[in-house]
Amino acid sequence: MSRKITFCIPSKNNLRYLKNSINSIRENSAYEHDIIVFIDADNDGTEEWCKENNITYLKNLDDKPQGIAAGYNRCIEAAKTNIVCMFHADMYMAKGFDTGVLKYLKPLSVISGTRIEPPLHPKGKEKVIGDFGLYPEDFKKKEFDEEVEKLLFDNQDIVTRGIFAPWACYKEDIMSIGMHDERFHSYHEDSDIFNRFILNGYGILQTWEAYVYHLTCRGGQFQDGVEQVTKDPAFHEMKNKAMRNYVRKWGHFVKNDEYQYPIIPHKYDIGYKVHNCNLDAMTVLEPWCSTLYTDDEMGVLESYYYDLEQKHTWVDLKSKLKLHKHTSPTNDIVVEFDTNKLNQQSFNILMQLPEIIADSGEIGKFELDIFKIDVRSLTTYEHGLISYL
Repeated sequence: MSRKITFCIPSKNNLRYLKNSINSIRENSAYEHDIIVFIDADNDGTEEWCKENNITYLKNLDDKPQGIAAGYNRCIEAAKTNIVCMFHADMYMAKGFDTGVLKYLKPLSVISGTRIEPPLHPKGKEKVIGDFGLYPEDFKKKEFDEEVEKLLFDNQDIVTRGIFAPWACYKEDIMSIGMHDERFHSYHEDSDIFNRFILNGYGILQTWEAYVYHLTCRGGQFQDGVEQVTKDPAFHEMKNKAMRNYVRKWGHFVKNDEYQYPIIPHKYDIGYKVHNCNLDAMTVLEPWCSTLYTDDEMGVLESYYYDLEQKHTWVDLKSKLKLHKHTSPTNDIVVEFDTNKLNQQSFNILMQLPEIIADSGEIGKFELDIFKIDVRSLTTYEHGLISYL
């Protein structure tokens, strides 16, 4: 079976970094590989440069960006190789990356390289912190190459359990679970597919024999080395939308261990039966349950919330929001409480409830803090989320 890789690179108006990334792949690969760029938006000459440099590319023909998830998927679909690698446009590939990944890659596995990052991000056990510049123009290539040579010598045959970009797998393996969930657009699309890999039984490894330098400068959260979360309303809105939809889908926030290996609590069918609900409470509570039953007798609150929120999610909120007087809870687990008594401590319990129930492992009724909890079934549903088709 061929060991040729297709590097899949979504790009949105970041030619300055894309040039650096693609040149590094071409210069530092031990073997000849394919590169496909998905041009999501182009106001800087990306398409023209790709044409001039014989780079295979796909182009979003809509005015609205399609997002990283769609970009990766289009590249994967177009790949002619057995192996695909998800690569960021702001990453510089070090020598030895392809051989380091291929050393461990086999069917039904996902192999991540190791990121070297400037001290823009916090330290982590899954990465190396080293300042070799924030921009392609001031990249300290000589010093970086020397550092990588030392790391490769020190970390021969070292692997840990973790997954993050850049990562590679067999094309047929990622196609079999439907690729990235495009509904996440450009945030949490990676965490979602990582969960699905693990639930499908794939082996997940990080090799410390394959390095990239992650400039962390070119889009979304960081732009030219400056954090943009509060300065870019569009990014903030997209991030908030993705976080809420991730909770709706998985029943928890993104969880990882110290090496960034995903932790996946059980997904239960949980209904909240709430009293004295208001708009603020509904906004906070709705993503965390399968069904939200309220005492809003006229249904005005549900209607108003639907008009505000439905456009931000694929979940059918009309079927999710119900009234006490019309419907008795039929969920596997029912949690009853008064929102007037809800505080941060109580909400923390709700966020941890799947793990609390899993630890208990018992069917029956009990009270915890302000909550009356009725566990009728311990059926779990996370494996039903593996395939996105």
